[in-house]
Amino acid sequence: MTEGNFVDYVKIYVSSGKGGKGSTHLHREKFIEKGGPDGGDGGRGGHVYLVGNKGLWTLFHLKFARHIKAGHGGDGGGDRSTGADGDDKFIEVPLGTVVKDKETGETLFEITEDGEKRILSKGGKGGLGNWHFRSSTNQTPRYAQPGLPGVEMDVILELKVLADVGLVGFPNAGKSTLLSVLTSAKPKIADYPFTTLKPNLGIVAYRDYQSFVIADIPGIIEGAAEGKGLGHYFLRHIERNSTLLFLVPVDTPDIKAEYDILVNELTKYNPEMLDKERLLVISKCDMLDDELKAELKTELDVAFKDVPYMFISSVAQQALTDLKDKLWKMLNE
Repeated sequence: MTEGNFVDYVKIYVSSGKGGKGSTHLHREKFIEKGGPDGGDGGRGGHVYLVGNKGLWTLFHLKFARHIKAGHGGDGGGDRSTGADGDDKFIEVPLGTVVKDKETGETLFEITEDGEKRILSKGGKGGLGNWHFRSSTNQTPRYAQPGLPGVEMDVILELKVLADVGLVGFPNAGKSTLLSVLTSAKPKIADYPFTTLKPNLGIVAYRDYQSFVIADIPGIIEGAAEGKGLGHYFLRHIERNSTLLFLVPVDTPDIKAEYDILVNELTKYNPEMLDKERLLVISKCDMLDDELKAELKTELDVAFKDVPYMFISSVAQQALTDLKDKLWKMLNE
């Protein structure tokens, strides 16, 4: 899928069908005088549903289908015939889709399971026919109920990618390279910042046919929570991750300062990010010899007393098995 085809935010207009009106029909039959009321009820209007589909991971299919309308209910008929129900509309969305009311910003619900079906806009109820209004004092009612109108609304669909581990780092930190060696994903990799323009997902194969999902989002820069760079736009995708992997290159002038900037940006975006498990990974360590690594380890032991850290190299594939073991342990504690 190309970067242009990844859509994680759309505004759509939905309209359920109106209910059919009840019938005021009076029974007519040979040799039967004053047959009385036999008007049927109107059919209900069609609903608009949202359905989870694990085969989708973008809202691109809704980018050019912004108006979605269900069918109207049919009118009631004679002989107490009920009108047909309106056709329902089913909108398939990827798992992790959050539905918000455009006017109020209120979160209505979210789709998290494959096949999960929720009514987004309920169809109007069909009106009652005159059969329901007969009585001893009103034996020939010549009125019936109109159907109730459908519900029209503007909604926002916002996709939050579902993954176990989220990769967090500055542009050009090597997140996409790490994703490519841990999984079968093929993200775009190049020697310039903001190579990644959309989130990438990969499945990490672990021992005994077990696996977990890792997500790579565009690089975060200082001020991302205020809208700088690209990372702020995709921060929503790591809200669902249970573990955050902070990736900092070993040639960074100040590892602690870079880590603090990343944590600060996440906290400004959503303070609940601090509650997630964190792992600091120092990348590109194939550039260090044992002596330099030992010296750096002494500094990091002081700077990161409460945050676990480890050294890896994606290109040289050093310590990647240890990284998988550590992540699996953190996910299953």
